[in-house]
Amino acid sequence: MAQSPSLEPKLLLMSWRPTYRSSKFRNVYGKVANREHCFEGIPITKNVHDNHFCAVNNKFLAIVTESAGGGSFVVIPVTQFGRIDPHYPKVCGHHGNVLDIKWNPFHDNIIASCSEDSSVRIWEVPDGGLRRNLTESVLELYGHSRRVGLIEWHPTTSGILFSAGYDYKILIWNLEIGEPVKMIDCHTDVILCMSFNTEGSLLATSCKDKKLRVIEPRSGKVLQEANFKNHKVNRVVFLGNMKRLLTTGVSRWNTRQIALWDQEDLSMPIIEEEIDGLSGLLFPFYDADTHMLYLAGKGDGNIRYYEITLEKPYLQYLMEFRSPAPQKGLGVMPKHGLDVGACEVFRFYKLVTLKGLIEPISMIVPRRSETYQEDIYPMTPGTEPALSADEWLSGINRGKDLQRLKLIEFMSVCTHLGPVLMSLKEGYNRPNKLVFKAPVKEKKGGVVNGIDLLENVPPRTENELLQMFFRQQEELRRLKDELTQKDIKIRQLELELNNIRNSPNISNNNNNNSSSNGSSI
Repeated sequence: MAQSPSLEPKLLLMSWRPTYRSSKFRNVYGKVANREHCFEGIPITKNVHDNHFCAVNNKFLAIVTESAGGGSFVVIPVTQFGRIDPHYPKVCGHHGNVLDIKWNPFHDNIIASCSEDSSVRIWEVPDGGLRRNLTESVLELYGHSRRVGLIEWHPTTSGILFSAGYDYKILIWNLEIGEPVKMIDCHTDVILCMSFNTEGSLLATSCKDKKLRVIEPRSGKVLQEANFKNHKVNRVVFLGNMKRLLTTGVSRWNTRQIALWDQEDLSMPIIEEEIDGLSGLLFPFYDADTHMLYLAGKGDGNIRYYEITLEKPYLQYLMEFRSPAPQKGLGVMPKHGLDVGACEVFRFYKLVTLKGLIEPISMIVPRRSETYQEDIYPMTPGTEPALSADEWLSGINRGKDLQRLKLIEFMSVCTHLGPVLMSLKEGYNRPNKLVFKAPVKEKKGGVVNGIDLLENVPPRTENELLQMFFRQQEELRRLKDELTQKDIKIRQLELELNNIRNSPNISNNNNNNSSSNGSSI
């Protein structure tokens, strides 16, 4: 009892101290690769379309390049560092500028591209990279009436690809048959961004009409919609299984800001936070394994990163990676391509247009131990699809994780397991046995929602447009001549019919018939 008075001042001092929040990622830092591990001499595209123009997996790095007379991109093995030959082989089958490229998450050699020529194409890159220009694609997908600006692979399903065009429509392609199977037609302007939740059962989109939508993709039904004047949404990303959405955009004062939303209630954002007064678009990147959010501005050299929690303050600022070179876009290495021995939790591939440089940036957790760090590398989505295209289209969302399949059958409950998970400790170098087989397509139209999308394939170039115009003009002339000839023929037949009716032989016969009938009476 005698010691209690002496403890009171200490308790008062402790109550005034700020609460310390412990985080294993508060000291994460960005490390730029050495010059000999960068890629130089690449003519990066100067297109102003708001995309990354870069896609990467653990085998290849793909970059959209500047080219004349069509669109092209280069595919370089990720281990082939240094200066790239100016005559390096390209993928150059498009007839317009390439606007987006994405690697298949379940097949390292398959990449999809979309272009201003209104087409989506699927390419297969041989092991070891290209030895000559690749002009023949595995699949050519036509269905949009205007240029296609976005493509996204389904996160858990093999053979399902989403494409968004400037015709304000999203098409769902089943690559096993090479045809569109669904059209989502709920947008009133250009679609800016698409993002899936972990299991791929929900699709979030941002649109130029300033609306944020959460859509059930198989039915095309809009589950939630937000439209606010205070926050103009540009980009949206699902925050894993947290049932949260994060958007980047512009406030009413034209400052860059981010907003956190509840995916089941978009009536008001949970929080809004202003970033700065710059004008470049903010690209969000979310790592569901570490719950870290990275914000990279187009034209900036900085990358800010935060840790996201379900409790206040929701967004915890960690640090900022700074660089003097502005970035045009950023590619992200999948988890199974990271260096777990160096405690690397994220890796960017930064496009520096002025230098023709691709610069890898590794986000590293400082650890002294050289053993595998299980706390920063939990089970992560692997390279095996959870569902086939037909299974997903039939309404199934759950994964086929073999370790839990018997338990699921025993429980007889359709749970939402999402993607098939893998451990980076043992499985990150496991070869993928999935083989992509392109369907044999016939010359027939693709009917989606009662609309034949492929009955009249849109022209892809100005020359094709002129040729189609002249063909249509010639067809109109032919039809008009045919119609004129038929009119003349009809008039001739009408005159002949009148002449036959008015001929004297016909009238005499009629009179004789009438007189004979009278005499008989």
